[in-house]
Amino acid sequence: MATLRALLPWVRAPLLLRPGWPAPRRFASGTNFEYIIAEKKGKNSTVGLIRLNRPKALNALCNGLIVELNQALEAFEKDPAVGAIVLTGGEKAFAAGADIKEMQNHTFQDCYSSKFLSHWDQLTRVKKPVIAAVNGYALGGGCELAMMCDIIYAGEKAQFGQPEILIGTIPGAGGTQRLTRAVGKSLAMEMILTGDRISAQDAKQAGLVSKIFPVETLVEEAIQCAEKIASNSKIVAAMAKESVNAGGPEGRDGGVRGEAEGHLQRPVSTGCLCLEASL
Repeated sequence: MATLRALLPWVRAPLLLRPGWPAPRRFASGTNFEYIIAEKKGKNSTVGLIRLNRPKALNALCNGLIVELNQALEAFEKDPAVGAIVLTGGEKAFAAGADIKEMQNHTFQDCYSSKFLSHWDQLTRVKKPVIAAVNGYALGGGCELAMMCDIIYAGEKAQFGQPEILIGTIPGAGGTQRLTRAVGKSLAMEMILTGDRISAQDAKQAGLVSKIFPVETLVEEAIQCAEKIASNSKIVAAMAKESVNAGGPEGRDGGVRGEAEGHLQRPVSTGCLCLEASL
């Protein structure tokens, strides 16, 4: 397990680890991330692994987590040894949605002027291939985060959904655009308008998920795929990724921008603190 030397020092509180998880790698500064675990994997340390690590909140996507995720992505992007990245969460939840507690007291004017969601899509600007390894819930912003990746592998018990309508708003980080392109208009409309979730099996049949694996082997399978990708030319892989994305929401982002503005115009229901309330 190679240390991620490229990461710069940031002062963070101690990590909240799930029982049985290995201790995180310490970086050159001797400090750790608070909300994620980042390390290099594979025989030749060619794979960057990022694990979302807010288990008590089902990996709800707070601002601090997104900032740390972007920092780790940038470090792996700059690391010449890394050829592909795996993004995962915990067994119960990849990410159960945005941290609504954090968003609840912001007005539309506050969010719009500060570009509240503008830093959520840095993942789409990473040139290296990214695989999402999804166990458990991938809801709302968690589903959108998975769809920003290039490949989605799912555990057998994974569930996907955009339940924002249940708290009085719409997807705000690309869900209306990416979900429609992944599964087609009819299923996307049904999921977004009802807030219903789909299983890993249904997601694979619809084209959202590439492969399904047992929960306990999912991350290792994703790492093996990432190693295979990393063994190829990094430049050619980046070109291939750019070409595929040229026809999607990353190439035509007007819909994503409009969606984000619509999301911010709708105040979050005060009776619901987070998307976990829909579980």
